Amino acid sequence: MILERTNNEILVRLPAYVDLTELQDMLEYLEYKEITAKTNAAQADVDELSNMVNKSIWQKFKDKRGMK
Repeated sequence: MILERTNNEILVRLPAYVDLTELQDMLEYLEYKEITAKTNAAQADVDELSNMVNKSIWQKFKDKRGMK
């Protein structure tokens, strides 16, 4: 693995045999860290919003399929 810092970014070079599924999970976590790095939102607010979105998605799914 090679780690390199430039003026604008950090480059990570990995061998081709690295498991892409695990790498994708890691990249999604790093993207989350990048997006949330400058936020002032409290974790409780994030959790509440997440719950609201999940409930809304589930309700739309049930409505579309005529479920109670």
